[in-house]
Amino acid sequence: MRVCVLMRLRRAKVCSAARRTGEGGEEMKKVVYSAVQPTSQLTLGNYLGAVNNWLKLQQDESKERIFAVADLHSLTIRREAREVRENTLSLLAQFLAFGLDEKRNIIYVQSHVPAHTQLAWILNCYTYVGEMSRMTQFKDKSAKHADNVNMGLMDYPVLMAADILLYDTDLVPVGVDQVQHLEIARDIAIRFNNIYGETFKVPEALLGRAGAKIMSLTDPTAKMSKSDPNPMGRINVLDSEADIVKKFKRAVTDSESVIAYDPEKKPGVSNLLAILAAAKGTIPEQEAGECEGLMYGHLKLRAAEAVSAMLRPVRERYEALIKDEGYLLEVAREGAEKAAAIAEKTLKRAGAAVGLLQG
Repeated sequence: MRVCVLMRLRRAKVCSAARRTGEGGEEMKKVVYSAVQPTSQLTLGNYLGAVNNWLKLQQDESKERIFAVADLHSLTIRREAREVRENTLSLLAQFLAFGLDEKRNIIYVQSHVPAHTQLAWILNCYTYVGEMSRMTQFKDKSAKHADNVNMGLMDYPVLMAADILLYDTDLVPVGVDQVQHLEIARDIAIRFNNIYGETFKVPEALLGRAGAKIMSLTDPTAKMSKSDPNPMGRINVLDSEADIVKKFKRAVTDSESVIAYDPEKKPGVSNLLAILAAAKGTIPEQEAGECEGLMYGHLKLRAAEAVSAMLRPVRERYEALIKDEGYLLEVAREGAEKAAAIAEKTLKRAGAAVGLLQG
């Protein structure tokens, strides 16, 4: 048994070295993988956090970047077919409007690469029901959608593991709510590798440069979220300037009249200052000083104007892109071809490991 384990470890090191260098022996780029569900528009919080980090990564030529519109994941909640299709095209257009370059990144739609679901089935056979039933998101969504607790909802993390592992991913940008899913992907990969030798690269979390923590406008103790049932609590990246102003005017502050940055004692006002600073590229304390003596209404208007100015170019690019469905479909097709070329190799490697007959 000990000899077998040592041989497996040696083989794993050889496999790892082989996948980290190209055919000519050159060092391979690290792969960064991100996937987003097309369930609704991304929010101001997403833009100032995730999107800004994506754009920074795009300047790093030592990394290969893959961005997926995770349409299969969105099916766990029942939606109209038209809504799914429109949301998928919309998110693809948002990616491009943000400034992600389809020539410098792989940008594709998840369902256009069948290897995702094929690998997910293999990984299902190495994942335990108990693990899935303990996932926090499964518990939360089961409670919210008690009339539709389907297997996809439970199996979501396995498909997510397949998404990540297919591309020999090194780094996965994650927020706090996704750490558990990345951990289960790592557990599945390690479990599979322990049985069959190193087949999958075990991914690591990529914690992006911390940005402003953007809270809900209606509840400044909760993070701004695209799943917030109250649309007044979030700024969507595609909101009109009129809607942005309206939402900021209704933002929660407090019963005082002093503008100061104190997240603990003045969460509402502090959130507005954090948003204003993030939109202008300054710090909240500086904005608080410049707003000294002003009324809360003036602060809200300043924040609305700064956010509108920041998002205006994105909205204008998006409005042009969403009208050109042919172009969006071409971007998706080319991206899927690039993604599939990588994914098929990993799928074949995993299939061979478990003994599936190779064609």
